Amino acid sequence: MSSAVPTTRERVVDAAVRLTAQIGWSQVTMARLAQEVGVSRQTVYNEVGTKPGLAEAMILRELDRFLGVVNEAFDAHPDDLVNAIRTSAQRVLEHATGNDLLHAVVSATHGADTELLPLLTTHAESLLVAAKAVIAERITPYDVALDGPHLDAAIDMVVRVVLSHVMQPSGDPAETAEAIAWIAARVLG
Repeated sequence: MSSAVPTTRERVVDAAVRLTAQIGWSQVTMARLAQEVGVSRQTVYNEVGTKPGLAEAMILRELDRFLGVVNEAFDAHPDDLVNAIRTSAQRVLEHATGNDLLHAVVSATHGADTELLPLLTTHAESLLVAAKAVIAERITPYDVALDGPHLDAAIDMVVRVVLSHVMQPSGDPAETAEAIAWIAARVLG
């Protein structure tokens, strides 16, 4: 991470994630954010717009962090696609384990704060598109036996399986990543 001082926008988004985890999305207001960050309410509106704009900023920031984890994993395995996928899946799942915003979204699916669920579901298409684009770009240097629509389908499958385990884990991240890598090895040839 950079040692640069966070921008006002970053501080607002950080506070929104923190408050969402502590008190629930429905209780997060621009006035409360302003108080938390130590700025005027107008400054909060200037930085993130409306509450849906704030939600989008929160989701996009978290997506960027998750995709950063993916990129680091691929960088660590430039000559072994299956290990890149295994490491990527494991690190994403480990990152998800300690992610306050994700925990707040998942709790919304279990009846807590149902206003929060649209944070993920309304952006699901753009999240999938972004994740698949990063994986497609990262797979390019590897020798893969698939091309065109078959490669797109394989990437879609891997991304969706990982996201499914992010939202509802069924086991330890290392074991799950191993299973995902096994599937990817069979599909990617």
